[in-house]
Amino acid sequence: MWADYAAGHPEPAALAAAPPPAWHFCDNEADADTCARLVLAGVKRATSPSLWSFESSGGALPVPGDLNIVTDWGGRAVCVIRTVGVRILRFDEITDAHAEAEGEGDGSLRWWREAHWNYYRREREGTGQEPRPDMPVVFQEFECVFPAAP
Repeated sequence: MWADYAAGHPEPAALAAAPPPAWHFCDNEADADTCARLVLAGVKRATSPSLWSFESSGGALPVPGDLNIVTDWGGRAVCVIRTVGVRILRFDEITDAHAEAEGEGDGSLRWWREAHWNYYRREREGTGQEPRPDMPVVFQEFECVFPAAP
């Protein structure tokens, strides 16, 4: 997929030489595969991992312009996304608009809060950190750049 994307885009040669990071959404197959399909459909345009997950893994925070390959749970490339915005927000600062941009469930803030609270609880299990209303969340907005979303 990366070779096909790079062949059709005028980015510098260095960009085309090495694929960007590849990853899947979520912590289970059903949700990961659903989220990948939602990105392809143009419905899912954001994600919101906890800042704590970046800190504990040593991973770099996304920045606008970053490219990533989204995979399904099995590691098959589904699409290439480009980060268009990143904000660190408290869990309780997520709004209806944020939940809608994530495109999951029924798109409501209520659904987002419940699903993400449960996810953060599983993510932080065994770390001594529990989700809380002031927990920092990395709200990453992106666009699907290959294949082009409808």
